[in-house]
Amino acid sequence: MTSRDSDVSQDASGERHALGIALWLNIVLAASLMTTGVIADSSGLIANALDNTSDAAVYAISYYATTRGALWKIRAARVSGIMLVALSVAVLADVGRRALVGSEPASTLMVVMTVLAATVNVVSLKVLRNRRRQGVHLRAAWTFSINDFMSNVGVLTAAIMIAWLERPWPDLVIGLAIAAVVGRGGIRILADVRRTERLASSS
Repeated sequence: MTSRDSDVSQDASGERHALGIALWLNIVLAASLMTTGVIADSSGLIANALDNTSDAAVYAISYYATTRGALWKIRAARVSGIMLVALSVAVLADVGRRALVGSEPASTLMVVMTVLAATVNVVSLKVLRNRRRQGVHLRAAWTFSINDFMSNVGVLTAAIMIAWLERPWPDLVIGLAIAAVVGRGGIRILADVRRTERLASSS
């Protein structure tokens, strides 16, 4: 094995280690958020749970892609972008349903779970930080984690407002905001995929 081959193998191993940590953190977090979101009747927490579920799926795809060629990494990023756009639509549908039938979000549970989720996402960001520029699939993973953290801050703000105002509408507003942030992230990832494909075809 040449020195270059050894470096590539080490990079792939490092990528898989970072993505593996992020993957399992998000699997556990998604299950916890979904359970708590249903119990707390919170659109914001359910949106976070769906976001983390899509994160886990994309981390798994990216984990597999690390030992494959550039085409697989581009495919992994494209799946990431499509999943984020689909998630955005799903969150919008849930917010619309809750606006029609009503909801009573539990602010205390929202605060507890959001703080836990933010902590997990900070860990994921630290794990991915030094590798986020090493490929389009890793840039997609980084975008997912950034979106998650922004969503956590929004849900925490909504929980505080619900406790203060004793009204459920802040939960619906943050659900809409999360849908917008997630959808924008998906569009950015797909744009990055197109740029990467153009560069690959011109080289």
